[in-house]
Amino acid sequence: MDSATPIGIIIGYTLVILAIIVGPGIGGFIDLPSLLIVVGGVAGLLLMNYPLDRVVNLFSLITKTFSRRHTDPNEIIKQIVNFSIRARRDGILALEAAENEIDNVFLNNGIKLAVDGNEPEVIKEIMERELEYVEDRHMEGASILHSVGEYSPAMGMIGTLIGLIAMLQSLDNPAAIGPGMALAIITTFYGMVIAYLFALPLEGKLKIRSNEELLVKRIIIAGIMSIQAGDNPRLVERKLNAFLRPKSRETQFESGY
Repeated sequence: MDSATPIGIIIGYTLVILAIIVGPGIGGFIDLPSLLIVVGGVAGLLLMNYPLDRVVNLFSLITKTFSRRHTDPNEIIKQIVNFSIRARRDGILALEAAENEIDNVFLNNGIKLAVDGNEPEVIKEIMERELEYVEDRHMEGASILHSVGEYSPAMGMIGTLIGLIAMLQSLDNPAAIGPGMALAIITTFYGMVIAYLFALPLEGKLKIRSNEELLVKRIIIAGIMSIQAGDNPRLVERKLNAFLRPKSRETQFESGY
């Protein structure tokens, strides 16, 4: 699990709740009609904008922001370099036995394409198409969270207008002015909280997760191309390390190749 996400949520919400408790008290910030306007409105707008299965998938997207199932690029580079050593020494067909050693599905598929003797252009086209599909899927997931971040303040403003209308219609009844004003202000508060303490930060974390996965896949594509081209393992390592920041790079194999 990525501890940064829950820590951020705890810090953000705890400080806001403490400020409310120390100040006016939490009771005045609980209003069911306001919550229904914001949450119900956002849910309705999502269903209008996205297919049902995409909206249902929102919950699994949120869990990914808590997950730390991240493939270490250095481990992938080390594995590819070792494969390049084996292919250079015994031929690329020797990698057919290595398929069972590979946990990464994308790398496994690339090795299979290379072992089957496909042309480099074909392999690159297939793998890049899969990369584009993954990137599009990730962008769609992030766009749903972004939509939640946009819709929440908007529904809060709608709730504010409803509250103001109710308040203005009850100016002759002082007892109704307070509830109307509360509805007007609290809906905006709920919308802002959902947007800026939930949806938009999680969208940012999801984009980081996506970039990490896409980086690994780009490294794998470059590695498969280098192996099939018969590059020296040391050159393979240098090519793949170029994808990483200098401080993140590691030397993966001993000299001699």
